[in-house]
Amino acid sequence: AFGTAHNYDTFAKALASDFTVYVPDRRGRGLSPREFTADHSVDRDVEDLGAVLEKTGAHSVFGLSSGALITLEAARVLPAVHKAAVYEPPFYLEGVPVKEISRFNGEVGEGKPDAAMATAICIVKVGPPILRFVPHSIRRMGVRSTISDEKKKGTGQYAHLVDLVPSMRYDFKVVLDRGGKVDTFHTVKPEVLLLGGDKSPQYLKDALSALEKILPQARRIEYAGLDHSGVWNPNRGGNPDPVAQSLKAYFKE
Repeated sequence: AFGTAHNYDTFAKALASDFTVYVPDRRGRGLSPREFTADHSVDRDVEDLGAVLEKTGAHSVFGLSSGALITLEAARVLPAVHKAAVYEPPFYLEGVPVKEISRFNGEVGEGKPDAAMATAICIVKVGPPILRFVPHSIRRMGVRSTISDEKKKGTGQYAHLVDLVPSMRYDFKVVLDRGGKVDTFHTVKPEVLLLGGDKSPQYLKDALSALEKILPQARRIEYAGLDHSGVWNPNRGGNPDPVAQSLKAYFKE
């Protein structure tokens, strides 16, 4: 939700010594020409992934966060997926935060990206835990300051936060579609590698534990020192090499 294909450059290069790696931008962000549409669903994301697999002949898929939800759904319905690896899919075992997502969508629609991002921080629960306990107005001020700094200093190859926020509606739509339905994936046939960091929020660890019990074929790895941005470039808080090494071994089997 918080990045584009460029966030995975180091990860992709680490894998590229052994595989041909495709890093597509999902709808609404980065190099994608498509805009958000209200009728979007996870099925469209799966169709997009299916088109990539058909065009490239690839059969191994990795996804992070909302991309992990899409990967799991693709593994469930697309025969082209032979092996899947997912990093911290956001299943909300105690209930999807529907009201908060509705508030986020409303703030985006009202042209208030700072307010929307302040809401999103509490939905995804990443970053310092204290952020979830400060008033929305204070979080909004902090986001506004970040947006202002990005306008002054630029972001290099990375997307500006103000541009990413509207595209996050895609991610939350995926969560609404599948984020409360972990039991659905008991029919996934391909083997799935479950990945996560020991510094990530507890609800993401709980989601992996639930999947580990439900999926017919699953293995799990937890990485010391990594959080939800573990596979991103180092200058975006990641350390993707240990994950890449695990995927090399797994996808070669």
